[in-house]
Amino acid sequence: MKLFRISLLALAAVAATPLTAQQLTLYSGRGEPLIAPIISAFTAETGIDVDVRYGGTAELAVLLQEEGDRSPADLFWAQDAAALGAVADMFMPLPEETLERVDAAYRDDEGRWIATSGRGRVLAFSTERVSEDELPATLSDLVDPKYKGRIALPPTNGSFLAHVTALRVTEGEDVAREWLEGIQANEPVIVRNNTAAIQAIGDGEADFAVTNNYYLVRFKRADEAFPVDQMLFPTEGDIGNLLLVAGMGVLQTSDNSEEAVAFIDYLLSDAAQQFFSGEVAEFPVAGRVIPTRVDAISLEDVVRMAPEVDLNTIGDLEGTLELVREAGLI
Repeated sequence: MKLFRISLLALAAVAATPLTAQQLTLYSGRGEPLIAPIISAFTAETGIDVDVRYGGTAELAVLLQEEGDRSPADLFWAQDAAALGAVADMFMPLPEETLERVDAAYRDDEGRWIATSGRGRVLAFSTERVSEDELPATLSDLVDPKYKGRIALPPTNGSFLAHVTALRVTEGEDVAREWLEGIQANEPVIVRNNTAAIQAIGDGEADFAVTNNYYLVRFKRADEAFPVDQMLFPTEGDIGNLLLVAGMGVLQTSDNSEEAVAFIDYLLSDAAQQFFSGEVAEFPVAGRVIPTRVDAISLEDVVRMAPEVDLNTIGDLEGTLELVREAGLI
C-alpha cells in the first residue's frame, strides 16, 4: 500500500484556490471503495465536504432525468460515457482550461463532460476449466452454443450497457439484437456487477465474463493464486476490446459550479491520476503518471487492439436498455 500513501500525500499537497461552498452533492456510479480516498483527500485540502449518493451508473442517469431541474446533484460521476451522453444536455460547458487537460478523444465534443480515468474491456476466464482452444477470437463468438451456461453476465451494469451501445453504433441495431438474443439463448449466469462476475468464475459458477480490466487485478492482489486470468480478444479492432472511460459532468442547476469544477480539476491532477493508475488499476487520461504495471494488459495493448468508436456516439442508454429487455436479459 506504499503507493496509496504516497498518492494521498501528494494529493494533499495540491494547491487549491480558497472556495466558499461547504458541500458538494455528488451522484456516483463509481463504488465507494474506489473513490472514497480521493474524496477524503479533496475535503482535507479544500474544506469542502462531498455528500455522495452511490448507485448504479444507469440507475443514477435515469434518476437525473426524472429529477430534471429539481435535482440536488452538483456533479455526476459515471463509470461509462454512455450514461454521461444520456444526460449530457443537463451539464454545463466546462472551462476550456479543464477540457484541455485531456485528449479530445476523452471528452464530450461540446465540452459538457470529461473523462477521469480509462479502462479496457477484456475477457476473464477460468484457468481451471477453460482450455486454450476454447478461448473466443471475437466478442461475437460468445453466442456459440459451446458457451451455454458458462458466461457470467451483469446485464444492468453500466459498462455492459455502454459496450452494447457501442455494438449498436458500430454494427447496427440488428446485429446488437441478434448478439443479445444469442447470449440469452446460451443461458448466462446472471450476476449483479463485474466483481460478482469475477467471483462467479472463481467459485466455479461460470467460466467466462466480459468485464473491465481492473476487476481481476483486485482479486489477484488479495490472492495471487485466484484461478482466473484475462485477455484481450485476439482479433485486432474487435468490438470486444472496447476502450471506455469513467467521467464526470457538472449539472447546469448546480449552485456550486466553481467548486464542482475544482473537484474535477483535482481528479485530473498528477497525483489523483497516479492513484487511479496504481491503486484502482485503471488507465490515466491526464498528467504525468509513472506507469504502474499491475497486469499483463497495458494501455498500449488496449489502444492497439481497440476498435475506433467515438465515445460521443454511445449516449443512447435508453435504447440499449430496451434491447436488453427485449432479449429477456432483464
